[in-house]
Amino acid sequence: MLLHDTGLVFGRYARQALRSGFHLLFGTLMPLLYLLFFGPLLTGLPLGPRGDSWQVLVPGLLLQLALFGAAFAGISVIVENTQGVVERMRVTPVSRLALLLGRVLRDAALLVFQSVLLVLAALAMGLRAPLGGILIGFGFVGLLAVSLASLSYALALRVRAPQEFGPVVNAVTMPAMLLSGLMLPMTLGPGWLDTLSHAMPLRHLVDAMRDAYTGAYTTAPMLYGVLVALGLAGLAVTVGTRVFRRAGA
Repeated sequence: MLLHDTGLVFGRYARQALRSGFHLLFGTLMPLLYLLFFGPLLTGLPLGPRGDSWQVLVPGLLLQLALFGAAFAGISVIVENTQGVVERMRVTPVSRLALLLGRVLRDAALLVFQSVLLVLAALAMGLRAPLGGILIGFGFVGLLAVSLASLSYALALRVRAPQEFGPVVNAVTMPAMLLSGLMLPMTLGPGWLDTLSHAMPLRHLVDAMRDAYTGAYTTAPMLYGVLVALGLAGLAVTVGTRVFRRAGA
């Protein structure tokens, strides 16, 4: 029943996304602009011990896409709440976990699709990475999307208006982007900043993806990245499910 209910919810929101081609493509606009205008500035610069500038920049842009795309996913719940959709769902026998999973899996699928478009553009601009590393990168994008979308929906059920939701999300996502080294490796900064950044879970995903894009699949950063991604996804889904149950959504 859980799989059946999750499929129903996923199908509903997937059809909404497919009807909005603008939404499908617009999410990649900001990372694509970074790729087009920021990427050429880094060409040939020694940004890390392994890989070229594209292998450093592209993984960061993919995780940036997942970070902002999933963190603001909860806006849709606030809109549905004002339209009475959430109220109607309260009286259905659908599993509360399915109501959450259907939403976050749609978000993860959408962000992975947008990541594919971004990688294709990067390949045309000069990115060279092993297929295995690219596929592993999509896996990290999907796990991060599940984690952040779950927490975003949980937050959306706790606030009353988008005016309350936006500042909270910005207060979390901006430090996460700056301290995780999405744009440039944190090893280029002072030692204290590099040390501080290790407290940011996203930092471990960034390092793991960059190793994957160079074909280094058995490094310590890769192991830490996988463990952090899986642990964060499990914790976020648990928190999101509890909030959905308490809210009767």
